[in-house]
Amino acid sequence: MNDVTISDRAPEPVGPYPHARRAGNYIFLSGVGPRSRASSEIPGVTLDSAGNIVEYCIETQCRSCFENVRHVVEDAGARWEEVVDVTVFLTDMKKDFCSFNRVYEQYFGEIRPCRTTVEVAALPTPIAVELKVTVYAPRD
Repeated sequence: MNDVTISDRAPEPVGPYPHARRAGNYIFLSGVGPRSRASSEIPGVTLDSAGNIVEYCIETQCRSCFENVRHVVEDAGARWEEVVDVTVFLTDMKKDFCSFNRVYEQYFGEIRPCRTTVEVAALPTPIAVELKVTVYAPRD
């Protein structure tokens, strides 16, 4: 049986998909960014009147993104420490990779999940970072 999670603490998905889905002992999260729930606010992002990014703080976005991921992980019935794999999407690897790593270390340092980081031209909303996470959370 596959269990679907829709978190009431994480930002709403921007498409027809759940926040997470359990398959056996694994929980797979859909991409999670730094957006705020029930708001158009994106922490760490300043937009112009056309909705284009004027400036952003990658560290602020990362902290918000990690907290959103934590909400989904917990609402799916797992613990932060059970995260086993993280795929990171950055829109500017050259500019943001070092800052991202500093914040990542604060959140995942002791857990040490596997990780892949890729640069993408754009993400579905005006953000600079998004995470795709896999959790190993066997049921008792």
